[in-house]
Amino acid sequence: MMGKYLQLTLLCCLCLLGLAGCEDTDVRMAAEAGLDAARAVTLSDETVRELALQSAQFADGKQRLAAPGDPYAKRLQRLVGEHQQEGALRFNYKVYLADEVNAFALADGTIRIYSGLMDMLDDGELHFVIGHEMGHVAGNHIRKKIQLAYAASAMRKGIASLNSAVGELARSQLGAFSELLMSAQFSQLEEKEADDYGLAFLKKNGYETRDGVTALRKLAGLGNDHSFLSSHPAPDKRADRLELQLAGKAVPIEESRRNLSDRLTGWFAGQFPGLYERLNDFFPWLERKEERSAI
Repeated sequence: MMGKYLQLTLLCCLCLLGLAGCEDTDVRMAAEAGLDAARAVTLSDETVRELALQSAQFADGKQRLAAPGDPYAKRLQRLVGEHQQEGALRFNYKVYLADEVNAFALADGTIRIYSGLMDMLDDGELHFVIGHEMGHVAGNHIRKKIQLAYAASAMRKGIASLNSAVGELARSQLGAFSELLMSAQFSQLEEKEADDYGLAFLKKNGYETRDGVTALRKLAGLGNDHSFLSSHPAPDKRADRLELQLAGKAVPIEESRRNLSDRLTGWFAGQFPGLYERLNDFFPWLERKEERSAI
């Protein structure tokens, strides 16, 4: 995955170097844009959290937030009262009073639910959505979105360095980083990982696990032209996948990865035992599953 970001950064830098050779280019701004593109792949955790916080403040400022005494806010607080923290992750929840069927999470633990989505789903189904959004935070998916938005913002800054009408237009939109972040899509794999987290969240807290399936079925019923489905991959297929898990006919992505890793490690250890043992002296994480469980 990191290779994609490096390719994007190189593309940005090449374009920006080309811009810097034009007579009507603000060289300083082009140089800053090049640095921004390079930084996109090496953002620190602190920077990611700060960008997420700023984006959350931007989004909250554009939406009508439900006041603490509002029925929507009371309902959400009842649902998430015991889920302000999961492990080392802390979450903050608010409701946007808007008919839009949507929800999103940011890297600082911000989770926002639209009242239109709350109208569509029952409490159990909303628990799944909450767990799903937690999964995006826990899976570090938003960092990738921030990197892409940051790189895209750097490209826009490079265009803004041109002394032209196009440059003036781009320059006026430099504050649109948050909108770029909100519009960036998660991959199908990331959505599946978040679904797995949501299902595990239901199991862990003793909620009805089939609520994950029914929530996705309801979202699938919105129709293909709905804005929610344009940014979220096939809820019906995702619901089918969760049903297979509940029937014991499929496993979560993370478990599948572990199983594959264990099989490959076991095969390697069986084929090359001497080499495996020597490598294990330098890389203890290579130890086989049965050895790990015995500790």
